[in-house]
Amino acid sequence: MDALGELADDRALLGRTSTAERVADILRTRIAEGFFPPGTRLSEDGIGGALGVSRNTLREAFRLLTHERLLVHRLNRGVFVRLLSAEDVEDIFRVRRLVECAVVRGLGEPPYPAAPLAAAVAEGERAAAAGDWTGVSTANIHFHRALVALAGSARTDELMRGVLAELRLAFHTVDDPRGLHESYLARNREILDALRAGERDRAERLLARYLDDSRTRITDACARAAGAPGM
Repeated sequence: MDALGELADDRALLGRTSTAERVADILRTRIAEGFFPPGTRLSEDGIGGALGVSRNTLREAFRLLTHERLLVHRLNRGVFVRLLSAEDVEDIFRVRRLVECAVVRGLGEPPYPAAPLAAAVAEGERAAAAGDWTGVSTANIHFHRALVALAGSARTDELMRGVLAELRLAFHTVDDPRGLHESYLARNREILDALRAGERDRAERLLARYLDDSRTRITDACARAAGAPGM
């Protein structure tokens, strides 16, 4: 995968106003989609050239993403994609449970707009059929972003973009991506089916169990990775 080549494709998204916020949004999306794994050093020259932005603009974008805990600056070494600890994962899932379950609980009367959720489920199933487990994890992120979008809140969407991008960093600590993601394909479909049936309470119960199980598995993987030689 050529991450810089992919960024060059994003250059058109900047338009005429090449702001640090737009650069940060592009990089946040690319981190969430797995183009820059944890521990990757981000080259100012490479990324700035790919996006066609100034060094100062890029540094401001890096600063914004460091504030969001996606990047870390190491003195005299540069800027790197963060490596998460088990404690980070626990906190991420605490936020996810508070927000995602509250979104489902707060839905009004059915029917619910489930088309974006269905599209994410189908995306994950296609990726699984192709043996693309990175694609499955990306579809999973898309599913949960679509779920949060049911709240119709731009602020909640913005909050969860950062949280889910940070979560993607934790996926890289899992040594069996198929084992992690495959079971959640069916669980995403269960949540979708419950919402399509107008069963909001059932959807919330399924989601809560999903998040609790996922938190345990990913936290354990992070703890094992932290204790591995050379980590």
